[in-house]
Amino acid sequence: MVLSIFLIIVGFALLIKGADFLVEGSSSVAKKFHIPEIIIGLTIVSIGTSMPELFVSSTSTVNGSSDMAIGNIIGSNLCNLLLILGLSAIIKPVKFQKETRLIEIPISLVITIIFMVFCNSSGTISRKEAIILIVLFAIFIVYTIIMGKKGKEFDKENTIIEIQTETQRISMVKSILFILLGIIGLKIGGDLTVENATSIARMFNISEKIISLTILAVGTSLPELVTSVTAAIKGNSDIAIGNIIGSNIFNTLLIIGVSALISPLIYNFTYNIQMGILILAMLVLALFPIIPPKNKMSRFNGIIYLAMYIVYIIILLMR
Repeated sequence: MVLSIFLIIVGFALLIKGADFLVEGSSSVAKKFHIPEIIIGLTIVSIGTSMPELFVSSTSTVNGSSDMAIGNIIGSNLCNLLLILGLSAIIKPVKFQKETRLIEIPISLVITIIFMVFCNSSGTISRKEAIILIVLFAIFIVYTIIMGKKGKEFDKENTIIEIQTETQRISMVKSILFILLGIIGLKIGGDLTVENATSIARMFNISEKIISLTILAVGTSLPELVTSVTAAIKGNSDIAIGNIIGSNIFNTLLIIGVSALISPLIYNFTYNIQMGILILAMLVLALFPIIPPKNKMSRFNGIIYLAMYIVYIIILLMR
């Protein structure tokens, strides 16, 4: 058991470092082709923080563990919203960007509902539904690029945060090496994490659902946690909401889409409780900008989110 826990920690470390290498290498290559930094930030960097979820869920799918694949995404999205965004707001109140409150939060809510409908319509997410999710992801990427270019025109309150990448210029060979190392790290990290989490679950007769909603969810959300909390500490907490909402959309569309494309995902209907909590969390987030203090997520709002996460974990462990 001690070895399994150690290997899970090693797996998480490889997932996080692998994502870093992949982002740095990909960003460097993109810069060499003169792709604007804002586009790199909104696409490569944002997707990079979701790479741990992608490799864990796809590995779970290949291993026939649909519970882990789906639970990892639902759990990660709840962790992103309630725990990470809650902590960020407690550190420093977060200002809602105009496009986030008017477009991205409603989009995320609608996508979550679509995901829930797909899951409950037949008890599986089929390859056909996976293709729909991936197409929606492609549309969201196009929207992201357009907003990245026209953001300042859209947001008259000048609350657009341009996501800058800090990648130094490195040679093409080194960039490609970073990309390869990133992919290898993510693959090995995903394998170690899933295999040993499954081993611990079987050892203690704990369901894969509980493991995926807790240990895997928090572990694969570490990049978002580090990004958002660091930004909040540095006084740039405005970036936290965009990072979290974007990550949740990527998780639902890209990762579930790719995982179900590999093999249709069997849905455990007991996840409907967590899905309901996720939709409730999204509805509460949509209310924050219209209740005092308007257009801000206050420290009190952050405490509400953190309390919701604690209650969610207690409900989960009591069942």
